[in-house]
Amino acid sequence: MSDIQKGYLNNASYGVSVFMPGRIGDAARLANKVSADPALYSRAVHECLPRVKEATADLRAIYLALHGLLPDQPLPHIYVVIGAGNSGGTAGPGAQVIGLEVLCAENPSAVGFRTALRRFFAHETVHTFQQDISGVEKSPLLGEALIEGAADFIAALVTGEVPEPDRASWASQREGMLWDQFQKDMPVSLATVQENPPADAVKAVNRWLHNYKSAPPGWPSETGYWVGMRIWTAYYAAATDKHRAIRDMLKWNDPELILRQSSYRGSTSK
Repeated sequence: MSDIQKGYLNNASYGVSVFMPGRIGDAARLANKVSADPALYSRAVHECLPRVKEATADLRAIYLALHGLLPDQPLPHIYVVIGAGNSGGTAGPGAQVIGLEVLCAENPSAVGFRTALRRFFAHETVHTFQQDISGVEKSPLLGEALIEGAADFIAALVTGEVPEPDRASWASQREGMLWDQFQKDMPVSLATVQENPPADAVKAVNRWLHNYKSAPPGWPSETGYWVGMRIWTAYYAAATDKHRAIRDMLKWNDPELILRQSSYRGSTSK
C-alpha cells in the first residue's frame, strides 16, 4: 500500500486525480484490488499498455474527425491510468481518462481491445465537450441517459462503429419493452435529487446506469446509454439542421424538451 501511495498517488497526474473520487478511492482500496487479481494488473501493464501506444494513429484519425465535426471544441488531453477495476473511463474539464485494467479485462484480444479503445477515445472526448449541460435534475434518469447517449451517438459517427454491439443487438430486439420500463422509471428517478434518496428511486436509475457488473439479471450493463442514443438518433433524424442537432447534444437544459422534440416513442422510425 505504501508503494502505491508514494510511487503512484503522491505524484499523480491530473488523470489519476480525476479517477480518485468514486473510482480509485485511496491507496488501501487500490492495493486490495491489485492483491485480489495481480495477474490482471500485470497483463494490463505488460500487454495492454503497449497496445495503447500502438493506437496513436487511431486516436489521430478520431480527433481529426471530431475536429471536422466540431471545429470550435478544444480536444482534450488523454490519460491512461490504473484504477480499482470499476471504471473503463470518465472525463473531466480538458481531459479524458481511461481505466486500463477494465478495458484490458473486458477485451482480451488485441482486436477487441483496439475497438474498445477507439470507442473510449471518441466517447470520453465528447464528455469533455459537455461541461455546460444543466437541468439534468429535472429528470435525472432521462438526463443522464441523454448525456451518455449523445457521447455514444457522436462516437458512432466518427468511428463508424456501433458502440457495444452485443448490447445494441440485445436491446434492439426488446425496444418496446425497454421503453415502457424506462418511462415508468423516469418519474421514480426524480427522488434521487434528495440528500437521502429512497431505495426505489436509486433502483430506477441503477436499472439503466451505474451498473457495471451489477446490471439486472439477463440485461447487459448500462442499457441507458443505448436508450439515450436511440432518443438522439430520432432527434437527429428529425432535425433539418444536422450540425445544430450535433451541437444540441453538447449543451441543453431540459431533458424532457429534448425527448419531446425527438418524437421518440420506443422506435426511431417515422
